[in-house]
Amino acid sequence: MSGSAKIPAMLNDRAQILLKTLVERYISDGQPVGSRALQQHSGLDVSSATIRNVMSDLEEMGLVLSPHTSAGRVPTALGYRLFIDTLMVVQPLDSAHVQQLESQLKPDNTTRLITQASNLLSELTHFAGVVATPMRATITVRQIEFLRLSETRVLLIIVMPDGEVENRVLVTHKDYTQSQLTEAGNFLSQHYADCSFADIHQRVQNELHQLQHELTALMSAAMAASDAVIARKQEDYVISGERNLLNSNDLAANMNRLRGVFNVFEQKTELLQLLNASRNAPGVHIFVGNESGLIGLDECSVVSAPYAANDKIIGTLAVVGPKRMNYERVVPIVDITAKLLSNALSQH
Repeated sequence: MSGSAKIPAMLNDRAQILLKTLVERYISDGQPVGSRALQQHSGLDVSSATIRNVMSDLEEMGLVLSPHTSAGRVPTALGYRLFIDTLMVVQPLDSAHVQQLESQLKPDNTTRLITQASNLLSELTHFAGVVATPMRATITVRQIEFLRLSETRVLLIIVMPDGEVENRVLVTHKDYTQSQLTEAGNFLSQHYADCSFADIHQRVQNELHQLQHELTALMSAAMAASDAVIARKQEDYVISGERNLLNSNDLAANMNRLRGVFNVFEQKTELLQLLNASRNAPGVHIFVGNESGLIGLDECSVVSAPYAANDKIIGTLAVVGPKRMNYERVVPIVDITAKLLSNALSQH
């Protein structure tokens, strides 16, 4: 998993148990954890004074801190990192649960699969589920149609080989009849089916003389619209459950913090770079707070995993939520969703 925290030499078994208990209680209750609660839940036969001494040591190491309003302590980002890397015990999902998830990922259409995976992540964790769409070197087209909407507006309909449909409204300077639009669509579909958008773009520029002159402007507009489709396909993600973060007290208590999170979602570029960075190694990666390098997510954690099709990694999925998330539960959900999505895409 992402990160390189090691147990400090001075952190003995007792201190490790107390830190693990503190993180688990804080994740569960959301309140600073005092020595009495640690005494009750740690299973250790130690005095409150001993626990306070250990907590003081952990605070000096930067693993916990004391909010001004409480005698209890909360984990720092470093404390979470140590817990995740060395103390956390992840329980895999049972087979019945896995089968239930598998039944919700139908291998019929790549776009629908990705949307279903994003929804699953959100529904299961109650945070935001994100799936970066597959990076495609070539995006091909099966059919192109034009539909007259008004004197100056034409609907461009692009059908992909997997049945996915892209619509774009073109603003034209000429009023085309529907028969002219049908002719243009038939020309493109017949001549360029199964070609990549890049090839179509180049060939249309070279072969426009074959079309009636009044259609050339329309074709050029269609190719410009296809560029937008390519850009979106090659660098985009599907996100579900952003509104769940409004229910997180850790984030919703500070509107500037929440606004920063939503800005990251809206801007896309930085989050995509983070997701792409975790494509290079298998398994689950966890970025706690500012480990992500994204200012808007400094109070969030990102739990991500790559997914594949036919054993080739083609994208990444993730859960974005507050640092105070139940990692022991979220990690196996992200892990199994990535594997199930990979299986479904390979079948498709």
